[in-house]
Amino acid sequence: MSSNFWNLQRPSSAPADINVPKTIAESETVTSRLMEVLDSNAHGNVHGGVIMRMIDESAAIVAIKHSRRPVVTARVDQLNFLEPAYIGEVVTLHCALTFVGRTSMEVAVEVTAESLRTAETRRVCSCNIIYVALDENRKPVQVPPLKATNEEERQRIERAKARRERMRQMDEELKNTGLSNL
Repeated sequence: MSSNFWNLQRPSSAPADINVPKTIAESETVTSRLMEVLDSNAHGNVHGGVIMRMIDESAAIVAIKHSRRPVVTARVDQLNFLEPAYIGEVVTLHCALTFVGRTSMEVAVEVTAESLRTAETRRVCSCNIIYVALDENRKPVQVPPLKATNEEERQRIERAKARRERMRQMDEELKNTGLSNL
């Protein structure tokens, strides 16, 4: 998002207090949209790029709500398409924080498609996206911590923390092989 977007908001909003932990529920979002002909690919399905854009926009809303700052996409982990979505179906994205670091936030996204004629719902894809919050100079800035409100959320955060550590190790291994610059 451009800095102009943030300057146009009325009334002016302050960044979230980094000393006050926030819950998953405070920022989670659900976004739905009817898929139309302009969303199609050469196969007559919804184009994967359309879904990818919807994912990035919806997940960014979660990160912005948590930090009350502009954010940039830093990484998309494991975007796995499982089923196609078709023109005329409603695509729904469920987005929620799973982990918060010092300046970064991981958002889990699950995408489903629903046939309006049959009410059948299928899981289309899922992924995790990492966003970094930015200050007025477009530099990374600290964000509020994430707090679990129950055991399920605590486990979700712990799984995300372990996944993050595995990704860090894989990045380090890739860097050591010299293949990270490809």
